[in-house]
Amino acid sequence: MRYTRFWGQMSWWCLSRSCVWLFVVFLASAMMIAALGCEKHETGQAQKEQHPADVTVVTAAPRDVPVSFEYIAQVQSSREVNIQARVSGFLDKRVYTEGAVVKEGQTLFVMDQKPFKVQLDQARAALAQQEAAHEVARKNLDRVKPLTAANALSQKDLDDALGQLQSTAAAVEQAKASVEEAKLNLSYTVIASPVNGITSAALQQEGAYLSQTNSQLTTVAVISPIYVNFSLSENDHLSYLDQIAKGLLVEPKDRAYVAEIVLVDGSVYPHTGKVTFAAPSFNAQTGTFLIRTTVDNPDGLLRPNQYVRIRLKGLTRPNAILIPQRAVQQGARGHFAWVVNQEGKAEYRPVVVGDWHGNDWFIYEGLNAGDSVVVDGGLTLRPGAPVKAAPMAEKNGTEAASKTGSAGSGNK
Repeated sequence: MRYTRFWGQMSWWCLSRSCVWLFVVFLASAMMIAALGCEKHETGQAQKEQHPADVTVVTAAPRDVPVSFEYIAQVQSSREVNIQARVSGFLDKRVYTEGAVVKEGQTLFVMDQKPFKVQLDQARAALAQQEAAHEVARKNLDRVKPLTAANALSQKDLDDALGQLQSTAAAVEQAKASVEEAKLNLSYTVIASPVNGITSAALQQEGAYLSQTNSQLTTVAVISPIYVNFSLSENDHLSYLDQIAKGLLVEPKDRAYVAEIVLVDGSVYPHTGKVTFAAPSFNAQTGTFLIRTTVDNPDGLLRPNQYVRIRLKGLTRPNAILIPQRAVQQGARGHFAWVVNQEGKAEYRPVVVGDWHGNDWFIYEGLNAGDSVVVDGGLTLRPGAPVKAAPMAEKNGTEAASKTGSAGSGNK
């Protein structure tokens, strides 16, 4: 029994030592494998770091860049005239075509003229009567004067004759004024356009009695020249003034802005305009203030209340730096760009961006003249990484030539 227990203890001791040995061997093998893996990873990482990334760059070159600002605008007639009847009476006929373009002095409406012709005849008759009375008074004075001088008549008789002459002279003048008034009222029965413009619909039809309560007949709107109005917000206005104060914007000489009109289909209107008015105060409801431009419209293509876009040109950004939009990236701390330094390594540059200009972006701060800015290939860069830079134009030209060559081969 002791023999059996002895061998049992010996077997357990041997088994325990074997397990410990196996564990030590397993642990050593695992450490060797891990060390080999780390070494391989570090070697691959080192090889990767040593391989420069291919990027395309563009050189930051300051230059004066003409710029424009675009706004939504609305067309307005430069002069809108309400056509109204000046006398009361019946409307005889409408002469013009509604919605047509009319010339200055062209007849639009004609009122019934018969009552006004009668009034003119009556005024002329009254004038003739007063002229006859005045002639009698003049002859009477001519007879009284020598008799008064011969003391045949008293001075009172002379004064009465003179007063009668003056009274009839005043009556003649009043009768003449009545004739002119009757002529004027008769002329008012023919209602013409005072301006060149486009007409609206007739508000009164033939046979209607026109009076002070319904005297408006239609409207004529001048369409050449025509106004194009747009509004500038307070934020835009302050930003505009701030950029001018900082020298980021230069206004044209004598503030001679040029207004270019863009129609709804994207086409550019053939005539440019100029700024002729700016409101002195902001609109209390919208927080904007009005700017008016005047544009020639000889063909009538622009119509009142039409919506267009307006490009205000004439401004310049002096010594501006422009880079392609894809060269600017957005990070947690704002916009940034990658620059290739003199050692051929990537350098992180925070930048302050401005407005877009076509496919480029104005850079206000962060870049200097002569910097090589990464355009393509910057997504995987990190500070200090070696890069292989090629000018963007050179690479684009090579790719274009390659595509052309491939197309040529395909055609063959």
